[in-house]
Amino acid sequence: MPYALGIDVGGTFTDAVASDGAGGIVSAKTPTTPPNREVGVMRAIEELAAELDVSVGELLSQTDYIAHGTTASINALVQGSVADVGLIATKGHRDSIYIMNAEGRTLGRSAHEIQDTLRQRKPTPLIPKYRALEVTERIDHAGKVLVPLDEDEVRWVARELIDQGVEAIAVSLLWSFKNPAHERRVKELIHEIAPEMYVTLSSEVSPRIREFARTSTTIMNAQVGPRLRAYLTPLQNQLDEGRLKGPLLVMQSEGGTITADRAPEHAITTVGSVLSGGVIGGMRLAEQLGHRNVITTDVGGTTFLAGLIVDGEPVMASGSIVNQYPINAATIQVHTIGSGGGALASVDTGGNLRLGPHSAEAVPGPACYGNGGTRPTNTDANLVLGILSERGLLGGRKPLRLDLAREAIREHVADPLGLTVEEAAIAIHEVQNAQAGDLLRRAVVQSGYDPRDFVAYAFGGAGPAHCAGYCQDLGVSEVVVPLGPVASAFSAYGLAASDVALSAELSDPATFPIDHKRLESYFEQLEADLLRALDRQQVKFQEVTLQREIDMRYSMQVHELTTQVPTTAFTEGISEEIVQLFEDQYERINGSGAGYRAAGVQAITYRVRAKAGLGFPVLLPEVKAADGPDPAEALLEERSVCLDSQLGYQPTPVYDYARLRSGHELVGPAVVDVPTTVVVVPAGVTGRVDHLGNLVLRYQ
Repeated sequence: MPYALGIDVGGTFTDAVASDGAGGIVSAKTPTTPPNREVGVMRAIEELAAELDVSVGELLSQTDYIAHGTTASINALVQGSVADVGLIATKGHRDSIYIMNAEGRTLGRSAHEIQDTLRQRKPTPLIPKYRALEVTERIDHAGKVLVPLDEDEVRWVARELIDQGVEAIAVSLLWSFKNPAHERRVKELIHEIAPEMYVTLSSEVSPRIREFARTSTTIMNAQVGPRLRAYLTPLQNQLDEGRLKGPLLVMQSEGGTITADRAPEHAITTVGSVLSGGVIGGMRLAEQLGHRNVITTDVGGTTFLAGLIVDGEPVMASGSIVNQYPINAATIQVHTIGSGGGALASVDTGGNLRLGPHSAEAVPGPACYGNGGTRPTNTDANLVLGILSERGLLGGRKPLRLDLAREAIREHVADPLGLTVEEAAIAIHEVQNAQAGDLLRRAVVQSGYDPRDFVAYAFGGAGPAHCAGYCQDLGVSEVVVPLGPVASAFSAYGLAASDVALSAELSDPATFPIDHKRLESYFEQLEADLLRALDRQQVKFQEVTLQREIDMRYSMQVHELTTQVPTTAFTEGISEEIVQLFEDQYERINGSGAGYRAAGVQAITYRVRAKAGLGFPVLLPEVKAADGPDPAEALLEERSVCLDSQLGYQPTPVYDYARLRSGHELVGPAVVDVPTTVVVVPAGVTGRVDHLGNLVLRYQ
C-alpha cells in the first residue's frame, strides 16, 4: 500500500503523519533531538511504522514521498549558528549591507519599539567588514555593461576569502538582476579555485530591485545553505538505507515543497517551512469542510502562529524579516509570537507578569517534565490548573510532575507577586490567551478583513487548550479543533498534503500604462523558467497551475502591494484592468477612497508562482456516528479544573477523544483528553463532534 509521510520538526516535538491515500491516517509525536534532529525524525518514522504494524523498511519502501518541514534554517539565523560567509560586492557598494538603507533600526520592530528612539539599535552585522570585499565591474539599470569584470581581481578576492576560512561566498553585484553575466562569471572563477565552495548569487536567489534587501537575502542564504545541507545529507542517507521509495521533499515558506537535493541551493526559502505546514493543513481541511475563510492558529511548544486563508487560498507576502534584516522570498504570511506551551513565565523588574518570548524548548523542557527545567511555563500552569493530567503526554509515556510545576511557579511567579500558586497559574493561563488574542486581532484586522467572516482552526500541542479563550473576543462564528488521527500533528498533516511549489520573479520598474506585449513577454519568460525548474524536481506531477502577480505601488510610495493579475494572454486593455485590480485591493486594506490614481501607478516586480500537484489524496476519514448527542460513553473521569479566575476550581467532566463519535455534544466546562494534547471547553461554550471527528466550538 502506498503512503505519503509528513514530518514537522518543531522546537520541542517532532510530529509525523502517514496517509495511505484512501482515508487511512496515523500520527506520531516524539521529542525533538537537537542538535542531531535527524534522530528525532527517524524515531517519528519508527512510531508511524509501529502504528501501522509494519517494519520501518516496509513503510519506507512503500512511501511515495516524505514532505519535511524543518526549523533548521530559521533556528540557525535566529540563534546565530550559521556558516562563516564572505561577500563579494561591486566596488564602492560593499557598505550597503551596513548602511541598511537607513531603516536598520526599525525593521521588524513593533510600533512601541519604533517610538522608543533612545533604545533603537542596529542589529549585529550579518558579516564582519573584513569578509565583505569588492571587485571592479559595473552594469547599469538597463543591464548594459559599463565596466568589464576584472577577473584577476575576482581571483585575488576569492583567495583572500578562502584563506579566511569562509564556508560559503555570497555574490551580490549592482543591477545583476537585469544582467547576471558578471555574477555567473564570478561563481565560475571561485569554483576554479575551490570547486566545493558553496556559492550563492543574488541574481538566482533574489532577482529583485533594492540592493540592501537583495544582498541581505543572498548573505543569509549562504549562511544557512551549508548547515541545511549538513542536516539533510545524513537524513537522506538514513532514508536511502531504509529503502525509501520516493523523494524527500522539503517544505518552503511559500507553502510548497522542493526536493532535498535542491533545497540547500535555495535554503532561504525554507526559513518559514514549519510555519507554512499548519496553514496548508488548514486549507486542505477547509476544502473538506466547505470553509472559504479561515484563521489558522498553531500553538506549539515554542511559538504561537496565526495565518489566514481567504477564498480558499493562503494569504501570501513577498518577503519577511529576521533579526531586523529583510528576506526577499515569497512566503505564506504567518504572524508569530514566542508564546507556546513551553513559553517561560517570569516577573519583570516592574512587577509585571511576562510570558515568553523565550521557551524551555525540548531540552530541558517545562519544569513538570522532570528533565532539569526549573523555570515555570504555560504547560506547568495548565498542570496546576487541572487542565493537564499527571498521566501526562504521549499516551502516558511522558508523565508530568505536579510537585515540580508548583515549585517552579511558586518561586518565580507566585512569591514575587504575592499570589498563591493557583492564582499565579490562572494568571499565566489568561496572559497566554490575551497575548494570542491580541495577535489574532492584528493579523486579521490589519490585513483589511472582518473576523466575523472567518472560522478559526486551532491545533498544535497547546492550541486546543487555549483556543476557546483567545478566540472569544475575536467575533469568529466557530472554532474547529482538528481531532481524529491528526490531533496535535496537524502541521505534519499539512506537509503531507502539500504540493510542490516554486516561484520566479524579475524586477523592471515602469509606470502604467505599460505595453501589453512587454507585460506578456515578462510573464512568458518567468513561466518558461518555472517549467524548466519543475522538470529538474524529478517528481511526477498530476497537474501544474500558474499564478501571475505584480508588486505595485502609487508613485513615490516606499512599499508595494502584491496584486494578482489574469493568467490569460494579455490584450491592449490589460493595463487598465491591472491598475483597477491594484486599486480595489489597496482600498480594501486602507479604506474606501484611500487610493490616488493621479499620482501614477508603478509596476516594480513581476512574479509567477507554480503549484504542481503530487496526485496523492491526503484526506481525513469520516468517523463513526453516535446514537445521540449524549457523550456519556466517552466519559473518563471528573476532576477539579480551573478555567476561569472568577469561577475558580470546579468539578469538570473529562472525555476520551477516542470514544467521541460524530454528533456527540459537550457543554462547558469540559475537558477532552487526547494523547498529544487536551481540548478545553469553558463555561458558556458548547462543542459538537462533526463527521470528521473534529470538535466544533461555539459560544452560547
